[in-house]
Amino acid sequence: MHLNNQNKYKKHILVIDDDTRLRELLRRFLQENDFRVSTSKNTTEAREIMKLFIFDLLVVDIMMPEENGIDFTNDIRKFTNIPILMLTAMGEPENRISGLESGADDYLTKPFEPKELLLRIKNILKRIPSVKEENKGILKLGLCSYDTENACLLKNGQKIKLTPAESTLLKIFASQTGQILTREDIVRKTGDENNPRTIDVQITRLRTKIEPDPKVPRYLQTIRGKGYILLPD
Repeated sequence: MHLNNQNKYKKHILVIDDDTRLRELLRRFLQENDFRVSTSKNTTEAREIMKLFIFDLLVVDIMMPEENGIDFTNDIRKFTNIPILMLTAMGEPENRISGLESGADDYLTKPFEPKELLLRIKNILKRIPSVKEENKGILKLGLCSYDTENACLLKNGQKIKLTPAESTLLKIFASQTGQILTREDIVRKTGDENNPRTIDVQITRLRTKIEPDPKVPRYLQTIRGKGYILLPD
């Protein structure tokens, strides 16, 4: 797994391919063309990375061990509309159709020219708004939505009352979605250094308001040994 955390304003692409050489070639080529790039050798690893970062586009190989790209795309389409470009060595029409039916936005047959891949990626990004652009100012958290501009939490259209501490905490996470925040980070941002452990209590209470199952959090997750992270839909 390779993660590149340079310029946060660049479009972030995740390349999922079991071919190590191709992964590294694509990583270097796309970085040279002003993209942030993360890579993964299989779909299991890709899912873990997707918990930590918000991506603008996925490049997914079809033929991979364990789970192929089509099954992976079918699965993640249940919860995200992130743009997907599929790569495959199979050029038959039925294979292209299967890839597109699974929810891919475009399809490129191996071997290919890197410049063609770049053009296809740019065309996809032009015509399909990213999740971040589409929901600017609104974070979707299952049945809940958080209006970052008005600091307002809604559930099924009804306003949810937050305590001042919960409101401050949600503002902090909403301003840095997809980033791990340590307890110390949160304490520093809230300015309340009396008892850092109270952060844990406040997070537990906040989860009761935004999580379908607070005991198994989907949105406000704990990253063991590191801190907490907010992962909107």
